[in-house]
Amino acid sequence: MSFFLRKLPFALVGVACALIAVALFSGQWGGLKRVFEFYGVANEGVVASIRLLSAFVFSSVAILSVLALCLERAVKPLAIFLILLSLVPLLSLLGSDHWIDSLGGFPAIGSGQGVIKYFSLLVLGITWLYRDSLSPQKLIWLNYFPVGLVLLWIGGMKFTALEAQGIESLVSTSSLLSWLYNLFSVQTASNLIGIYDLVALIVLALGIYIRKLFCLGVLLCAAVFITTQTFLYTFSGSWVSPGQLSGSGIFIIKDLWFIANLLVILSFRGVAIKA
Repeated sequence: MSFFLRKLPFALVGVACALIAVALFSGQWGGLKRVFEFYGVANEGVVASIRLLSAFVFSSVAILSVLALCLERAVKPLAIFLILLSLVPLLSLLGSDHWIDSLGGFPAIGSGQGVIKYFSLLVLGITWLYRDSLSPQKLIWLNYFPVGLVLLWIGGMKFTALEAQGIESLVSTSSLLSWLYNLFSVQTASNLIGIYDLVALIVLALGIYIRKLFCLGVLLCAAVFITTQTFLYTFSGSWVSPGQLSGSGIFIIKDLWFIANLLVILSFRGVAIKA
């Protein structure tokens, strides 16, 4: 089981990055255009070239992820690639384009919802680069950070009318969640999802200290990201064509990274208990 927990995160990162690379090569942007705009890139030709470069970077990460499944020496290059890849979009959060002015700006996040998911890759990179020098407990909290952050941030946004309306097209197609609209209004359904997100992150945080709550916390958080992945099958707007993600599909597939974080937490939790 410990071998499985150590290796599966590489596979999840590889699958997600491979699909994102295909989408970028085929002309999708996945929110990267606003990231480039933060760096002052406006020329259409330059932007297109950077998109292709980004596709090659994601392809490289996918290849290194596959190699890391079998070759230990591939882990460090992968970690460095992940850190560099994630820092470029994350720095764009310092600009104003990702924040919703009508809701007061920061922390009301708009296009940045896809950008903050790169915290997951950043942490995975740091984990794989320093896993031999950091204690299991520190690595557990390190990987909790992106999970807790995204659930707090996007979960909190669920209480706004803008976000409630924004997720309606996704939730209404889901066999797991669409029933909410049969019982509640669009806003109330969104509020309930937001409450679930907040409860999940709190239970997992407590579970890191209280052993009896740990598995429940992991399951609650994992349910969020696994449910998101089902949108790839239920929401027709996830794909442009077979094997080619749309912009929405790119946003959805990134949640595989958080499942990788949870698997890392599980693997180091076992080490921490034995210690």
